[in-house]
Amino acid sequence: MASGSKKVIYAAMIGNGLIAIAKFVGAFITGSSAMLSEGIHSLVDTGNQSLLLYGMARSKRPADEKHPFGYASEIYFWAFIVAILIFSVGAGISVYHGIEKVLHPHPVEEPFINYVILILAMIFEGFAWWIAFKEFSTTKGKKSLFQAVQESKDPTIFTVLFEDTAAMLGLLVALVGIWLAVTYDMPVLDGVASILIGVILAGTALLLALETKGLLIGEAAAPEIVEEIKQLIEAQPAIIALNEIRTLHRGPNDVLLALSVDYNDEVPAGIVERTNNELEIAIKGRFPVVKRLFLEVQSAKHHAEEIARAQKLRGQEAEG
Repeated sequence: MASGSKKVIYAAMIGNGLIAIAKFVGAFITGSSAMLSEGIHSLVDTGNQSLLLYGMARSKRPADEKHPFGYASEIYFWAFIVAILIFSVGAGISVYHGIEKVLHPHPVEEPFINYVILILAMIFEGFAWWIAFKEFSTTKGKKSLFQAVQESKDPTIFTVLFEDTAAMLGLLVALVGIWLAVTYDMPVLDGVASILIGVILAGTALLLALETKGLLIGEAAAPEIVEEIKQLIEAQPAIIALNEIRTLHRGPNDVLLALSVDYNDEVPAGIVERTNNELEIAIKGRFPVVKRLFLEVQSAKHHAEEIARAQKLRGQEAEG
């Protein structure tokens, strides 16, 4: 998955970098506000992809005393920063320039240059979008696109997919806006197109922020993984009850697993130790994403009492 993510990001970064240069040249020659917004959009996307690569590199650092569980979750932080940049820089500047053009309209010069650049940009962006979509499709299985994004634990791929989708929509808006401005001699429509591009970017940023927020707070592993772990535990004859199972994604391929189980009181300590070891080997062998496993041996009765005490304490804190 990591190599696939990098392939998607590199393809998008190179494409956006070249497209940004072309768009800025076109905006300088023609004076189009929509083209300038698109240039800013591509420049922001290029910077965002660099941040994702940086986040991926940082997340691979080994654990140390200050961060004993490692740095895997750092990729979630940088994905959230990307969402903020899309909103503040991309959307903000696009809307600003659009309003300026609406208030102080001026004709779009040499529109043919814009048409050529925008059409070529759509071809390049379409190629980058297809690479991102293919990579994302390999992970989503039979799930719908919306469900797959919601359940995805790798923000790098869906971030690029969202960015490329917004880019395609933005290019279409810019193309139509410039054509209408030139055809009907209404330069104000060029500014309107720039504002619409900003709205598209703001919507994209909001979706990305919502998805990465959940990952930052901490999301559980997929239900099917949890269910199979339960089955592995239930298959152990020495264990009479699974008190609790908690999972936490600290990164796209880094799951923290905490278990509380109740053993038969007749089972000697040696069998408990051997069963624990067998369980850890079986779970990590079946699910390599489980990097750390903590197993608590506790009677179901005592565990229930502890849960009740914790709930009572939370209730008292809420009332206070």
